Amino acid sequence: MSNDSNKPESKVEIAKRESKFLRGKIVETLASDADHFEEAETQLIKFHGSYQQDDRDTRKQRRADGLGREYSFMVRVAMPGGAMTAEQYLGLDTISDKFANHTLRITTRQGIQFHGIIMDHLRDTIAGINEALLTTLSACGDVNRNAMACPAPLADEAHVTLQRVAHEIAVALRPASSAYHEIWIDGEKQITTQNTEPTQDTEPFYGETYLPRKFKTGISLDTDNCVDVYSQDVGLIAIVEGGALRGFNVVVGGGMGMTHRKPTTTARLAQPLGFIQRDQAVETARTVAAIFRDHGNRSDRKHARLKYLLAEWGIDRMREEFDQRASFNLNPFVPLPAPHTHDHLGRHQQGDGKHFYGVQVASGRIQDTDTLKLKTALQEIARRFSPGFRATPQQNLLLTDLSDTDLDNMEGVLIDHGYTPVEKLSPTRRYAMACPALPTCGLALSESERVIPSILRSIEAELSAMGLGDEPISIRMTGCPNGCARPYTADIAIVGKGPDNFNIYVGGGLAGDRVVDLFKGDVTAADFIPTLKPLFKHWSERREPGEGFGDFYQRVMGERPARQVITGSEEPTDSVFSLKVLS
Repeated sequence: MSNDSNKPESKVEIAKRESKFLRGKIVETLASDADHFEEAETQLIKFHGSYQQDDRDTRKQRRADGLGREYSFMVRVAMPGGAMTAEQYLGLDTISDKFANHTLRITTRQGIQFHGIIMDHLRDTIAGINEALLTTLSACGDVNRNAMACPAPLADEAHVTLQRVAHEIAVALRPASSAYHEIWIDGEKQITTQNTEPTQDTEPFYGETYLPRKFKTGISLDTDNCVDVYSQDVGLIAIVEGGALRGFNVVVGGGMGMTHRKPTTTARLAQPLGFIQRDQAVETARTVAAIFRDHGNRSDRKHARLKYLLAEWGIDRMREEFDQRASFNLNPFVPLPAPHTHDHLGRHQQGDGKHFYGVQVASGRIQDTDTLKLKTALQEIARRFSPGFRATPQQNLLLTDLSDTDLDNMEGVLIDHGYTPVEKLSPTRRYAMACPALPTCGLALSESERVIPSILRSIEAELSAMGLGDEPISIRMTGCPNGCARPYTADIAIVGKGPDNFNIYVGGGLAGDRVVDLFKGDVTAADFIPTLKPLFKHWSERREPGEGFGDFYQRVMGERPARQVITGSEEPTDSVFSLKVLS
């Protein structure tokens, strides 16, 4: 799996090497009348924070009409720890109306992304984001992606440090090339003069081919795994003793993506590497990324992730390689308590005399509908109360630094615009997540965001009828197996295989410390409830007090270690489950 000089480079590797440090022909294409980029540049614009997409709803008819695809762009903002000011949020909101499809979408990595941007507005969108003192640089591409951290704005040392470390790692691992500034900030000059000769750049850390593929970092607490730390390439788990931050446990090699019917692809949890001091966090992330840079697979992108290198090497060799590169020695991994996860919704005290309020955002989509004017409400809140904004790993928003009076008035604004407070929200909806999928994502095999509301209503009704309506349960849906909504650690994961064709997985949980089993494959949307109803019935009748769905499933399946890996070719386990629960 590791990098092999005898194997040919992938097309993406060649595009990066020949790109003149991420320039390629981006400027020339922007200056032309083209409505899309050619293949090499579609890879390069990812480093700048954008994916080329097209409306897949219109593909067939446009083809019949002799027309090309209806191209547009997704643009993603990188915000370490999900943090932004009210002024920055309003800037993004304006961009969504001026250049995009009038919505903002919170990502599962605590960023914000826009959809529906046409080529003529791409530069203005990215420039506008930078004018708001935010960036799209390295939100996508073969670099360290947005650094995640627990978003809770609590005033204690640990929470403050997590946000600071996320920012430090993000800055330390950003590309050094000046291409981003040239193209998008000084873009008018570039386009007018057709001056495409680049500054002689170097990339002291990344080199001219950057990383073999994406690299993800997340920072959590030993008491709160809201960032799904075990799904990260490198995760730092803050160890807090007596209110003081002692240091970080380090885990490596997590990743959620796999490919259907490809047994060599896996969704995998990160493994313990060791313990570090607080001031060693940035070097730790850089060292793990450097190992991936130098040894990751550059010929087969399906295996170009750190998790496959770790599977080949084993954790002991990974630790040896780390020790050889780092300026410090790893200490033994500190024993951890059973993990818990908080979504931080509702009202909370910050510990500094102020409050924060967690707003649930269904599938992360900030928009106005007939029943909920969330976009308008957040505009008013930002202007009237000027709170801090923090995107969460569950695609929600935290509004921070609120006084007692502002807290009450702010919640009133939300309710007046149709918002349902978390106390009245079913757990089925509270903990659900979905990726965008169709019609924009080019990788989507099936629906996700557009259909999950109806799926949740049906599941909600079944659970309520069985007396389980108040039980926490995480349901995550994706339109393909790449895992953008982190499905493989959920209680129930619904993963697209094709048009109206899904796999159903069960057995994860809110804690994020185990992966699911494939329960049933090739299920249509009409069969979701018939498939899940027997499981809900057994859970209702045979669970122990306070036992969650995933925990119940694991107990019924028999005592076994928490699962770490699921492959793209695993057989469903429903027959085994049925035998056990019915015996």
